[in-house]
Amino acid sequence: MKLLLAEDDARNRDMLGRRLQRRGFTVIEAENGLVAVQATKAHGPQIILMDLAMPEMSGWEAIERIREYDPTVPIIVLSAHSLGGEQERALALGAQAYLSKPIDFEPLLGSIKELINS
Repeated sequence: MKLLLAEDDARNRDMLGRRLQRRGFTVIEAENGLVAVQATKAHGPQIILMDLAMPEMSGWEAIERIREYDPTVPIIVLSAHSLGGEQERALALGAQAYLSKPIDFEPLLGSIKELINS
């Protein structure tokens, strides 16, 4: 299963990517929203994990652009910010789930499996 991991922090991206690979996922990494949009078009992941605060293009804008050509790929937002209304905004843009950082791996894995099987 192809999974796109869009995260600008290299350490977080590497650590989470390795854990997901050990669980059998093929992980496509993107260091910003622009690369995430390009990688989604090029690789057609079955699920996307999207940070929101990234350089070049935010996760917000990346979600909007991805939804323009792929309205169905599940997107899980991973955010270090728990600002009021952020979760609601992410869901309104088309994300299916919102998890706050630091990410607890087992609930993340549960969300991934739930979205893949729905």
